[in-house]
Amino acid sequence: MSSLLNNELADLSVEQLMIPAEKVAHVQVGNPIEHALLVLIESGYSSVPVLDSEYRVQGMIGKTAILKSVTGLERFEMEKLADIKVEQVMETEKPRLTRGDNFLKGLKVVINHAFTCIVDEHGQFLGILTRRAILKEVNKVMYAAQ
Repeated sequence: MSSLLNNELADLSVEQLMIPAEKVAHVQVGNPIEHALLVLIESGYSSVPVLDSEYRVQGMIGKTAILKSVTGLERFEMEKLADIKVEQVMETEKPRLTRGDNFLKGLKVVINHAFTCIVDEHGQFLGILTRRAILKEVNKVMYAAQ
């Protein structure tokens, strides 16, 4: 079964499994974290991509980073939400993939991340590859092999 998995999945590209950018919630670097928190709550996601004005991926922002940034000694200082910008608290060290990357490279990335951004050669945001998409493909191939 291992060779079957390798043959069927090795031919898949990240582009075939990605959710296109127009369907993905995101925020801009200059947005206040208050806006980012609203996007996260409304979308139901725990983190979203951060883009610049030219639609290039700059990082990721999640609920945990936002909450840490407004945590005071004795309480959450929610009044800070409007003053802190996304770029001040976003995470910039997340892996990225390109549309031509293969399934196995995508699999390696989503082992440690629920999703990763897919970018073109200029860093422009094309979409995301989710752990769910990877697992669905593995599941499909495994059940077909039985």
